[in-house]
Amino acid sequence: MVEERAKKEQIAPGLEKAERTEEAAVRGASSIDDEVIASVAKSNRRTKMTEKRIKEEEMKRKLEEIEKTEEIVVGGETSIDDEVIAAIAGVAAREVEGVASLGTSSIRRILAERLGGAQQKARGVDVEAGKKEAIVDLTLNIIYGFSIPQIVIDVRKTVAARLLEIAGLIAKEINVSVVGIEFPERMPGKLA
Repeated sequence: MVEERAKKEQIAPGLEKAERTEEAAVRGASSIDDEVIASVAKSNRRTKMTEKRIKEEEMKRKLEEIEKTEEIVVGGETSIDDEVIAAIAGVAAREVEGVASLGTSSIRRILAERLGGAQQKARGVDVEAGKKEAIVDLTLNIIYGFSIPQIVIDVRKTVAARLLEIAGLIAKEINVSVVGIEFPERMPGKLA
């Protein structure tokens, strides 16, 4: 027994201390040295911190490699819902000066918008979209005094530009229907 212990001490000098700690923990004895527990805990923390530093250094190297490459090409398929494209087109059409609103007002549609059943952004916009191209149908109300042909040209340019820059879609057709004129001096809710 003494010879075995001497051999263990030659092979692993710290093994005896660890064995004593394990034996004491198993027996539930209260004679374990606080220093032994602290050194084991400290050793575990060092190991974890070292592993964390190694992972951080690996990530830094990978990020540096990614930054050095000019373009990262990752495959996959992207699909954009027609409602999203309609919302983009609707917001773009409203950006044009002289456009009063989109679509025709109906009580059912207004209630659905206010109760959260429909999106106002997509009202008056119908879209048929493929992977690269889109056909957009817009229904507009124009403010009285603006040139309708000029507004239609501006709406087509703005909608086509926004679809290309935001969704990456080419506007194959943008069909515009002017369905009403709104007078700026008339306030909503007043009778003339």
